Amino acid sequence: MKKTLLSGLFWVLLANIIVKPFWILGIEVGVQNAVGTEMYGFYFSILNLTYIFNILLDLGVTNFNTRNIAQYPSLISKHLSGILSIKLMLLALYVVVTFSVGALMGYNSQQFYLLAWLSLNQFLNSLILYLRSNFEGLLLFKWDSLLSVMDRVLMIVICGAMLWGPFEDGISIFKFVYAQTAAYLLTVVLALWVLVRRTGFRRLHWNKPFTLVILKKSLPFALLVLLMASYNRLDPVLLQLLSPEGAGDYNAGVYAGAFRLLDALTMIAYLVSVLLLPIFSKMTKVEKPGPELGETVKMMFSMVMVFSVTAACALSSLDKELMALFYDDHVDDYATVFRLLIFCIIPISTTYVFGTLLTAAGRLKSLNIFAASSLALNVLINVLLIPRLGAAGSAWAAVSAQSFMAVAQVVAALKIFKLKPSAVYILRLLIFALLIIVCTFCIPRLDWWILLPMVAVIAVGLAIVLRLIDLKDIINIMKTEKEDIK
Repeated sequence: MKKTLLSGLFWVLLANIIVKPFWILGIEVGVQNAVGTEMYGFYFSILNLTYIFNILLDLGVTNFNTRNIAQYPSLISKHLSGILSIKLMLLALYVVVTFSVGALMGYNSQQFYLLAWLSLNQFLNSLILYLRSNFEGLLLFKWDSLLSVMDRVLMIVICGAMLWGPFEDGISIFKFVYAQTAAYLLTVVLALWVLVRRTGFRRLHWNKPFTLVILKKSLPFALLVLLMASYNRLDPVLLQLLSPEGAGDYNAGVYAGAFRLLDALTMIAYLVSVLLLPIFSKMTKVEKPGPELGETVKMMFSMVMVFSVTAACALSSLDKELMALFYDDHVDDYATVFRLLIFCIIPISTTYVFGTLLTAAGRLKSLNIFAASSLALNVLINVLLIPRLGAAGSAWAAVSAQSFMAVAQVVAALKIFKLKPSAVYILRLLIFALLIIVCTFCIPRLDWWILLPMVAVIAVGLAIVLRLIDLKDIINIMKTEKEDIK
């Protein structure tokens, strides 16, 4: 199982490391600089509103499907026909809810127009994630890797031509959204074509009993995703509502700029969780999982902690340099938010391991309680701090809510699965974190292009010396994989 996990992780990370950083730090940054902080904040706040209610397009069906197909692969053809019908039904529900909320928030015609296109994009993106869940459940990670970046590759080509091509008009926020629609649509067509060839699927089939069963089993997933989306994506919406008059779009734009690098980094941890869900689902299918579960959790947690602690400390120490590298103006405002917000990568990475484990085991009641508590904490801190601190107040709210969620999930997982990390292992983690802090904050100031590679090399060396990364174990797994291929 470790071999399958590492092989899948390699292909998914390779595809995404090549493509998505350029999309987030090249195209999105270029668009924000081209249209301005306020216009991008206008787009970003509506985008996050559509993200919050995105679960209505899915109601937990995708997570349920990944888990179920991993355990019972023979059901894929039946599920594909029935679930695609459900997705179309949920689109109508999503449109009604998002437009009703937009009306309550007092949206004007321009905001509603953008909301309509972004809602369509959310539906297409949700459809891609569902189609990918079939490949993930079957452990077809190479196809999943291709589909995970195809939409972004297409967007890079289209938006890159508008940003740096010979077109006189250049790019606008609306053209940016249209490009996303085209890219999502082409990706959906490819994913459907491959699945049709592999499953023999021919037509949609509405089956009321099947629909009710799927929705009933998926609703706990849906509540969890709704709650998590709310405390992850609510900050820009609250910034627009709670900021002093006239500052809403600007504060949302500053938060978007500071959030962008965090978004790029959390994508790596998210991809780990996508691979872990079917793996953990298989391991927790039995009543008493074997020792391999604890070993896999430890291996993946060690990897994400080495990555996230190093990234958070190194990037926070370079706040102004990095923001000046990306943006043309308002650098100090971006840096103030970024130096706090980037530390969210540590608890987010933790939840992508332990939250996935609890999800795979069906422990959704606990996860929903944790998520509801995190949402309440996030809203409370935002209400208290946004009027005084603006976007920086939302950064404090995000760090607090994410940290609470991570600690709660770790404690629950250790208790439920009787995982007992040794004192030596915990000490190694603390030593690693302390040494990375010393390397990034206590050494003389260096240029970012010198400091980042240097800290990365030091981090990998420390992880190996402290045995947080076991090279022998990874080499043995890779040897086994080569023998299996032969």
